[in-house]
Amino acid sequence: MNIRAGIIGGAGYTGGELIRLLLHHPQVELAFVQSSSNAGHPLYKVHADLVGDTSLRFVATHHFDIDVLFFCAGHGEAKKFVQTHDIPAQVRLIDIGNDFRLKADAVQGSRQFVYGLPELNKAAIGEAHNIANPGCFATAIQLGLLPLAHAGLLPQAYATGITGSTGAGQGLSATSHFSWRTNNIQAYKTLTHQHLGEIGESLRQAAAGRPVAHVQFVPWRGDFARGIFVSTTIPCDAPLPDLQALYEGYYAQAAFTHVTTEPLFLKQVVNTNKCLIQLEHTDGHLVVHSAIDNLLKGASGQAVQNMNLMFGIREETGLQLKASYF
Repeated sequence: MNIRAGIIGGAGYTGGELIRLLLHHPQVELAFVQSSSNAGHPLYKVHADLVGDTSLRFVATHHFDIDVLFFCAGHGEAKKFVQTHDIPAQVRLIDIGNDFRLKADAVQGSRQFVYGLPELNKAAIGEAHNIANPGCFATAIQLGLLPLAHAGLLPQAYATGITGSTGAGQGLSATSHFSWRTNNIQAYKTLTHQHLGEIGESLRQAAAGRPVAHVQFVPWRGDFARGIFVSTTIPCDAPLPDLQALYEGYYAQAAFTHVTTEPLFLKQVVNTNKCLIQLEHTDGHLVVHSAIDNLLKGASGQAVQNMNLMFGIREETGLQLKASYF
């Protein structure tokens, strides 16, 4: 199968990662990469690591002679595009932004968007024509908690997570300057982060009517470029071996989510599509650690994983990536 793909908004961090993945995907032909501000320039003028990999140039306009269209533009742009363009029914859509993640936004005209978390919705993704890719923090937190929600063991949850500067996007802001980030850390959007809505919907889906906690979440800005590390504390009296077995069973068929008994660190997942999970238990409390690369499993890598499922090809295709371990 040869999948023709197009990208709307290819100049940012997620666009750059998606371009790299699709260029080296054995079953994809990258038909175009749209960027209004960079039209006419070679892709490597923006994404300098692509020198020697492709002669493609950014284009100002799109076309629909493709099989799948990825949206990497700013939040709100995908919804506007869908509402103002007559997109052929056979063209599948994958939005990396947050326009269609919540159930209230999932229906746009004749298009029904499926929430693209494979560990929760793999079968539905395989039948879908439209995917709402999960958020980066949402992915890390949900993967850490889905087994507990499914088992009815999530009465409360208190999460703290730290993310690299690429999570803020490529646009310059006061808190994305190197001189601000270096040797620095800051909490932000305390208990109000925009991913809490989708987290709640997914946990309720997994719980299937069982009681489930509203996650209390404090995110942090870190002084590194990429990666997310989340630690979530849950009151839980179940023995650790039973909880370990619960998690290992839940993710036994997951292509990229793995449970370990060893302490986690961020370099294990950076530059991969993996989520690693570790459990610790003491004094009636379970702590779930989860780590991902925010640009891959938290964005473009998961989008390609969803594309693979949509087109019925091996889930890991084009995503067998080596961690930046050293």
